[in-house]
Amino acid sequence: MPTAPLPELVDELLDRCRPLPIVSAGAAVLRQPALPYEGQLSGGRLERLLRAMRETMHNAPGVGLAAPQIGVPLRLAVIEDPAEVAAEVREARGRVPQPYRVLVNPSYEPLGDARAAFFEGCLSVPGWQAVVHRPERIRLRGQDETGRELDEEFTGWPARIVQHETDHLDGVLYLDLAETRSLSSAQAVADHWSQPTPAAAARALGFPLPGEHGPQGGQDRHDAP
Repeated sequence: MPTAPLPELVDELLDRCRPLPIVSAGAAVLRQPALPYEGQLSGGRLERLLRAMRETMHNAPGVGLAAPQIGVPLRLAVIEDPAEVAAEVREARGRVPQPYRVLVNPSYEPLGDARAAFFEGCLSVPGWQAVVHRPERIRLRGQDETGRELDEEFTGWPARIVQHETDHLDGVLYLDLAETRSLSSAQAVADHWSQPTPAAAARALGFPLPGEHGPQGGQDRHDAP
């Protein structure tokens, strides 16, 4: 937890040049559950923080950013995805545009048993990607920046974004959930595994996909998470 009071920490952060620096894996703030947001920041300070988070997310570029990723241990996240992808990618991944949203104190639960596996990256783990099995459909609860209660269902890629950012607020990185045999440099993904689904990567690298059993890519496979 921060040694300085949260308002002072945020003021010091916002006085820096934009975009804000993104904290990399290995920093304790990424591994500790964030504090519930309970009005610790004045309305104007919260607005400035969220604006800076959105700018930083756009600049990275990314489709989500959690407050711990800029060193602020509060349960706040922003998401936004224009989903400017090819039609076959959109269909395979359920990647549809997601407007700018603020998530305050979010939590989620799976709806149904269906799971999907795709490569993910993270702004706090630059240069690497790995396949993560996640529920295809979730229920999100929390609030927005105005305090309005959220109780919504998400599917496809928007559900993956919500899960990824909410996990950050629990001190979880996507690597904790990933198929370790799939871990690839971003360059390797671009060169070899940019297909709409990770099926080719699973065969070549030897990791399971949902609903599959037995050896894959000549290797013994472990159960999917």
